[in-house]
Amino acid sequence: MTFAIHGLAVSRGIAIGRAVLVGRVDVEHYFIKPEQIEAEIDRVRVGRNAVVEELQNLQVSLTQMGPKEAPHELGALLEVHLMLLQDDDLTDGVKHWITDRLYNAEWALTTQLEVISRQFDEMEDAYLRERKADLEQVVERVLQRMVGAALPMSAGQRSANAKRRKSDQQAQLDGMLDDTVDVPLVLIAHDLSPADMLQFKRSVFAGFVTDVGGKTSHTAIVARSMDIPAVVGARSASQLVRQDDWVIIDGDAGVMVVDPSPIILAEYGFKQRQGELERSRLNRLRHTPSITLDGQKVELLANIEMPEDAKVAVDAGAVGVGLFRSEFLFMGRQGKLPNEEEQYTAYRAAVEGMHGLPVTIRTVDVGADKPLDGWREKAGKTSKDESYLNPALGLRAIRWSLADPAMFLTQLRAILRAAAHGSVHLLIPMLAHASEIRQTLALIAQARADLDERAVPYGPVKLGAMIEIPAAALTVKLFLKYFDFLSIGTNDLIQYTLAIDRADEAVSHLYDPLHPAVLRLVADTISEAQRQGKGVSVCGEMAGDASFTRLLLGLGLRSFSMHPAQILTVKQEVLRSDASKLKAWAQRVLEADEPGAVLSGMA
Repeated sequence: MTFAIHGLAVSRGIAIGRAVLVGRVDVEHYFIKPEQIEAEIDRVRVGRNAVVEELQNLQVSLTQMGPKEAPHELGALLEVHLMLLQDDDLTDGVKHWITDRLYNAEWALTTQLEVISRQFDEMEDAYLRERKADLEQVVERVLQRMVGAALPMSAGQRSANAKRRKSDQQAQLDGMLDDTVDVPLVLIAHDLSPADMLQFKRSVFAGFVTDVGGKTSHTAIVARSMDIPAVVGARSASQLVRQDDWVIIDGDAGVMVVDPSPIILAEYGFKQRQGELERSRLNRLRHTPSITLDGQKVELLANIEMPEDAKVAVDAGAVGVGLFRSEFLFMGRQGKLPNEEEQYTAYRAAVEGMHGLPVTIRTVDVGADKPLDGWREKAGKTSKDESYLNPALGLRAIRWSLADPAMFLTQLRAILRAAAHGSVHLLIPMLAHASEIRQTLALIAQARADLDERAVPYGPVKLGAMIEIPAAALTVKLFLKYFDFLSIGTNDLIQYTLAIDRADEAVSHLYDPLHPAVLRLVADTISEAQRQGKGVSVCGEMAGDASFTRLLLGLGLRSFSMHPAQILTVKQEVLRSDASKLKAWAQRVLEADEPGAVLSGMA
């Protein structure tokens, strides 16, 4: 039966394919090679047998205890758990996902857990339905036994063969296809961390949907950088969709259609082809200079996550990197931070990959919706700490770096060394206090002194500050005393100005880039930077949203930094704009009680 699930549109386009569900248990998900099948099956077997042995030992212990210490119900529960662990449906299902789908062991186990869980949900007997929780507990025990046992896999291995058979509907949609055609896969998950998204970056997935998340959560941001259709905040999508269902992701409308009819498939197939034609037209603008109708030059820069993304930026026509999110080098490493040499190699690769164009490297920005494996334990945090309860207001970004000077100095030295190979700008996130500025500058000076002492060459860097906290925007003159340029991070600026968790779909309707307070902070920052002759750019999601391009031009912005996939769409708006005529209109938007209404009138 065809039905639709609504969420938030975060990355445009249409994706049509088979659903691949990722379980809620926090484990790695990747594809294996055929020759690894037996090893993966054995890993599950070893984990399961270890838990069986553990439960059997507990049973023996129970027989030595009295009824007060070990009530009968506890023994019965252990018996149920042992039965579930040795159930053929569980073991055979796991083998199927590993053998036929090439899922890694943990992914296969959590996938089969979901399949059996649905069977429990459909049982009429209340007692039997409740055994679903027992199943989840024993699977969790097995997964815990398997932690750390996974073989390291390369990105290429993780995105290995995923051929799927065609259905009649796909044939109707695509016309005459031979049996070797790969059917696209779409990812359905409760949530995906930035590290997960980075892992899937070069995978076979054509799009994804998550139950939670907001328009500017980092999951959404990475989706846009991957240039694949995505919908977040779809609530119960991962519970309503079944493995291998045919689904359509409409990234423009924020809708996922499940089990579409041939007519719906044909309609969306047409939309998909229209989107591809539009992209082809935009590609013709790639080498066209970004200049407004009245001759104003506009700098269009790229946001990147990894060194190899530099090539994508150049191919998209970017004139530099306005934001290299260095924290992605730190993620998915089980708490083992990259050393100076590893970071230097990565930053140098990005710099050289831009062929002389400037690269702005932001120092590590972790915390909030970008947790770093093991960092909380290292900082001595517990679940009772406020920074755990409200991570967006806790130890994150520059606060985290200043709390660990040795780590920060390692990164600063690596960045300074990379600057010897090209134009590098150093960007500091989440500054708010003069004391933080002084500490940061002192550590940069210390990093230079360290390199001088070691006689290691390094280059000059321009220093910049992120303006993403209202306190920073309101004291921007202080920042301009110390920094060469400013970069407005509109995502966090909106979050902190409006007290909205940008990753929470429950309050996403209140997240408003056009709120008068937000626009005033952005406008005043641009104005003051220009008055003092300092560079200023916007690197948040507003920069890559073509519906805001003319407004930002009217406010005086001449430097935009966005995901490479968004550059051509924004360039098209720039080429169609007369910046001199937009200034008065932008002021009307700025002074309006409801700026959105004025903006719509211009459109």
